[in-house]
Amino acid sequence: MSRDGVPEETPERAAFYKKIGEKSLTPLWAVMSSIITPEPKSGCQSHLWRYAEAKDYLMEAGALITAQEAERRVLILENPGMPGESKITTSLYAGLQLVMPGEVAPAHRHSQSALRFVLDGHGAHTAVNGERTMMEYGDFVITPPMAWHDHGNETDEPMIWLDGLDIPIVGFFDTSFAEGYPDDEQPVTRITGDSLARFGANMLPVDYRHEKASSPIFNYPYARSRDALEVMKQQGEWDPCHGLKLRYVNPADGGFAMPTMAQHLQLLPKNFETSRYRSTDATVFVAVEGGGRTTIDGQTFNWGPKDIFVVPSWKSVVHQVDEDSVLFSYSDRAAQQKLGLWREDRGNV
Repeated sequence: MSRDGVPEETPERAAFYKKIGEKSLTPLWAVMSSIITPEPKSGCQSHLWRYAEAKDYLMEAGALITAQEAERRVLILENPGMPGESKITTSLYAGLQLVMPGEVAPAHRHSQSALRFVLDGHGAHTAVNGERTMMEYGDFVITPPMAWHDHGNETDEPMIWLDGLDIPIVGFFDTSFAEGYPDDEQPVTRITGDSLARFGANMLPVDYRHEKASSPIFNYPYARSRDALEVMKQQGEWDPCHGLKLRYVNPADGGFAMPTMAQHLQLLPKNFETSRYRSTDATVFVAVEGGGRTTIDGQTFNWGPKDIFVVPSWKSVVHQVDEDSVLFSYSDRAAQQKLGLWREDRGNV
C-alpha cells in the first residue's frame, strides 16, 4: 500500500470530486493516508494534573453547587489536545468527584462502565446494585454497565475520588442509555462485604454462572493489593519495563475486571528506572505512593502522591523513582485485546 500522500488534484479531478460530493460520495485515494495511518495518530497529548491544585478548585466548586443539584459534582480532566470533548484519551473519560459530609450523589444507572479510585477521605460509601462498600484511600471500585449506584458521605470530611469511564467508547457505538432512580438512594439489600466474601477469597459459590462482562467483585481494597506487592517485592524479580506490575482481574474468568477498561497496580522500587516502553493503549496513571518522574516522548513530568498523568497511544515512556513508589493505571487495553488491536514495544523505540 502506498503511503506517499495524496495524488495530485488536477482540475478534472477536482470537478469530478465536486460532482460526486453532491451525491454523498468521496474518493478514498484523497483521504486514505489520513485515515489509515502507519502509526497511531490522535489529538491526545501527554499531560499532568497536580492533585493539590485540582483539589482547591474542586473544593471551590463544592461551595457553588450541591451534589444533588449537579447529580455528580465532578471536574473533568480534559486532555489539552482535545478541548471541549470531555476526554482524557481518545477513548476514555476521567474526572475528580467530590462528595461533601452529609451529601448523597443520587442513584442512577447508565450504559457506561465506571471505576472509582479513592484519593481523599475515608469511610464514605458507594452502593452498587443493593450493596454498599466503604471507601478508603487507594481502593479501586467498579460500577458495571446499567448497575444502579449512588454515593453517600456520612463522615465529617470531604470524600474525593477519580472517576474513569468508557464514555467515548459507548458514544462511538451510539449505545448510551441512562436513567435516574426514583429516590436519592437505592435500597440496601445485601450486607457490606458480601460480594468480596463470595468472590474475593479464591473461591466461587458452587452454583455461580458467569453471565456478566464485569467482575462480581466491585471493591478491590488497596490494603490487600498493596500487601501483595510488598510480599512479591521480596523476591526481587523486576520487569525492566514495569517494575512489579499486577492487573486487577475478574475472578470468574481470569480476564480484566471490566469489559472495556484494564486496571493495573505497579510497584517501582527506590532508584528504579524502567526501560523504554510503548503500547497502543493510551493510559491514565495515578501516583498512589512515593515520587519520581516520567518521561513521555522526551517530555518529563515530575509527580508526587495523588498527581495524575496521561500517556498517549504509542508514545515511549520511562519511569524513574526516588523512593518506593506505587502507580495505579487504567486504559482501554481490555477492549483492544478483545478486538485483536493491542500492540506493545518493549524498548525497540
